[in-house]
Amino acid sequence: MGVIKSLTVALAALPLSIATQTFQNGGTKAGFDYVLTENKGQVLEVSDITYKGTSALLMQQTFTPGYQGRYHSEVYHNQGYKRGDELFYGFMFRLSSSWEFDKQSYNIAQFIADRPGAGCDGDDWMPSSLIWLEGNQLNSRIVSGNYRQPDCSRSFTGTGNIATVSAGVWHKVIIQAKWASDSSGYYKMWFDNNKVYEHYNIATTTNDDYEFAFRVGLYANGWHDDNHSMVGNQGFRQIWYDEVAVGTTFKDVDPDQYE
Repeated sequence: MGVIKSLTVALAALPLSIATQTFQNGGTKAGFDYVLTENKGQVLEVSDITYKGTSALLMQQTFTPGYQGRYHSEVYHNQGYKRGDELFYGFMFRLSSSWEFDKQSYNIAQFIADRPGAGCDGDDWMPSSLIWLEGNQLNSRIVSGNYRQPDCSRSFTGTGNIATVSAGVWHKVIIQAKWASDSSGYYKMWFDNNKVYEHYNIATTTNDDYEFAFRVGLYANGWHDDNHSMVGNQGFRQIWYDEVAVGTTFKDVDPDQYE
């Protein structure tokens, strides 16, 4: 019995394995903190087109002439990051097979915070890093600065034309970031398993400690930002999403590696 007791004490003293995947969603609305749809937008659970498993999320938006609002169809994971975090983020997306590539912007993921009292641009909400499409090119940006009254200045570091996107196929996006408001930050991105961008020694977020949500979905921001107009002929847009994840290692957010 003494040997068993000693072994039990020794095992208890060993370090516990710590799960490093902090969030994972396999294509359902359940588990996300919020679902946002505006105008005629929809967020649907579907089973006919998936990357992995039995379901995926289909985000849809429809352009409406005369409509003055925005065009979000997104899901939120509220615990995206706070200043000082070092995290990985991953998601799969698939444009509709008939997707028309044009020069307008279509946001597909973003980090955004509600910053009460900031008062800049008449709105307390502020996005930091964005990922969007222009034509068939993937783009991203990094935001830093104060951006609150009385100093509403902020700086943008763009990462334009970093990968070519095809319609009708699944694409993988993985981001690694150290969120810092000084030069200790970094930002990296992989697209379809290839590293397409990295920037070190840069401020990657604003000079405060608000929590930024991680959102994925179709936000047809060009329809709002370009004087409420549409370029091209495709006023109905669809993007599928699957395997959205956050963690502290690359494996945590790569659906081809995690269970």
